[in-house]
Amino acid sequence: MSAAPEGLTVTEQGTVLRDGAFGNARALCCRECGHEVALGPHYACPECFGPLEVSYDFPTVTREEIAAGPRNIWRYKALLPVPTDIEQSPNTEPGFTRLLEARNLAAELGIDKLWVKDDSTNPTNSFKDRVVACALSAARELHAKVFACPSTGNLANAVAAAGARAGIKTVVFIPSNLEKPKQVNSAVYTDSLVAVEGNYDDVNKLASEIAGEEEGWAFVNVNVRPFYAEGSKTLGYEIAEQLGWRLPDQVVIPVASGSQLTKVHKAFQELVKLGLVDDKPVRIFGAQATGCSPVSTAYKADTDAIRPVKPDTIAKSLAIGNPADGIYVLDICRETGGAVEDVTDDEVREGILLLARTEGVFTETAGGTTVGVLKKLVETGQLDTTLETVVINTGMGLKTLDAVADEVGPAATIKPSYGAFVSTGLV
Repeated sequence: MSAAPEGLTVTEQGTVLRDGAFGNARALCCRECGHEVALGPHYACPECFGPLEVSYDFPTVTREEIAAGPRNIWRYKALLPVPTDIEQSPNTEPGFTRLLEARNLAAELGIDKLWVKDDSTNPTNSFKDRVVACALSAARELHAKVFACPSTGNLANAVAAAGARAGIKTVVFIPSNLEKPKQVNSAVYTDSLVAVEGNYDDVNKLASEIAGEEEGWAFVNVNVRPFYAEGSKTLGYEIAEQLGWRLPDQVVIPVASGSQLTKVHKAFQELVKLGLVDDKPVRIFGAQATGCSPVSTAYKADTDAIRPVKPDTIAKSLAIGNPADGIYVLDICRETGGAVEDVTDDEVREGILLLARTEGVFTETAGGTTVGVLKKLVETGQLDTTLETVVINTGMGLKTLDAVADEVGPAATIKPSYGAFVSTGLV
């Protein structure tokens, strides 16, 4: 790195960073070989091409300091790759969503204690607002000119909204067959929505090519992916804090790329290391839709070989046929005594209706997948019903109305008279 004025650092790529641009983050570390590279727009190890993730030199952090912070993910800013003044930069302020005690669903499934971490109440109604907020901070510190992403829908919504809020040009890429509500939810925030003929893996390949050719483009889940992925840790932090600073016994998490599951696990480990929660075993379960279940298939075959698949499921937000973090999902679920399970599209629909009709939470197909897998884990005896369990709902059902539109409707159509109502048998 070359010399720079006091308070600034110049990276090997010539990017000028202010000191503390990434908070307590120290470097990017390869998950495979351990090689470290300087903080910057890197996502693959130069030595072995393994994935990079953020490593830290954490200060002492107390529960009181966190509780005194804002009621969003920035209460955990000391544990994220963001500057200490992150709240001063325009962003959508996601997080600190409700942890709902699901007594009715628990009774229906025969689980003693069950919670739903409901991320459908984030600014664009999905957990993606968390990861995008961290990616936006990195893009801003790296002086990106364009904020972009390949997406199965929710990410496009979050990136478009965050870019608009921050005043940064956004370009979002989606599969052309994406659900119409998710297309609209992106297009209202940006006039640069690009529909690509193909599935998510095709869109992601195109994004990687653009990132390699165009200078100044920050693709949240490509060249700033290590920073982006850290946002998912806040789900784990919040679950522990909302449980009274303790870890659950079991957690069921949807799997698309697999990053969310690995980062929730990382969050639990960090909280233990920092002395914020007591150490205890936490069984972690992954949920996939059968029409795109390469990780579940590998788990059931007791192999580490994850074979890419062509997605064919209504759960489009989970339809990543070649999941980048799939191998790490397998490792975590096996090491913690959990599992990776999948359910059919019909079971996904049943999961959506089950959560809605027991807890009044309308989830999208990803949440239907997770609830469907929760039910299947109980029925197959893979989940211990006596242990405290958390299931994560990642998005709002209004985005995937078509999934259940043919499953619900009026119980009856009647004349406007009391007699006609009585004839329905609803009294």
